Amino acid sequence: MATDKRAAYQGMLGETVRFYGNNGDSIDGYMSRPLGAGPHPGVIVIHEVFGLVEGTREITRKFAARGYIAIAPDLYSRESPGGPDEEVINRLRQTGGIPDAQVIGDLSGAVKALRAVASCSGKLGIIGHCSGGRYVMLFSCNTRELSAAVNCYGGRVVTDEITPNQPKPVIEMIAGLNCPVLGLFGESDQNPSPQHVARLRQELEKQGKQFEFKSYPPDTGHGFFADYRPSYRQESATDGWQRIFTFFGTHLR
Repeated sequence: MATDKRAAYQGMLGETVRFYGNNGDSIDGYMSRPLGAGPHPGVIVIHEVFGLVEGTREITRKFAARGYIAIAPDLYSRESPGGPDEEVINRLRQTGGIPDAQVIGDLSGAVKALRAVASCSGKLGIIGHCSGGRYVMLFSCNTRELSAAVNCYGGRVVTDEITPNQPKPVIEMIAGLNCPVLGLFGESDQNPSPQHVARLRQELEKQGKQFEFKSYPPDTGHGFFADYRPSYRQESATDGWQRIFTFFGTHLR
């Protein structure tokens, strides 16, 4: 009998899921995974400030096609159940965003949800864009569950502004980082600015952390991975995805 040698990615499942987040709250998310027996590494995909939009779901499917189990938690599940609501999201932004402690709790729940999948290898990475990049750094500095982290132009990692919901700048948490970091940035971005990227680099070096940074040329700004927005830059995004898959392949396989 002939052996079926088809790659696992030739069959995948994408579905809305529910898991327990901070304080045991029920959180919505979207999970994509190969149908093969595995074992497959897991990746948490954190959405941008706009919420769990279709572009984020597509990223989870992109990872599943490469042999990863990917989950995108909806961090606005409480405030905007059923999907992103522009009015709710704008109000959240004006009031300082969702609490950092809540984000950490929800992402800890996403870790458990991934590890509950029978085909998961137990090795986990995390990736986020925009505000999701900040949450990548926040969570990576407050957990020991990750083997790799990718920060795509996460703003407000370096800041002097504190709020009740964000009471401590992430730059002051770097000593707690427990996994390698890949950072991808645009030189014309102002959030984070090149100066903020340099400050983050300085702190990572000071704390003896393992990291790789890549900044793309001046025609590349914020949101250059978002192929559904005018900010998209194909050349930079293509190179960025190659670096991401190489990075995760090194640390998660």
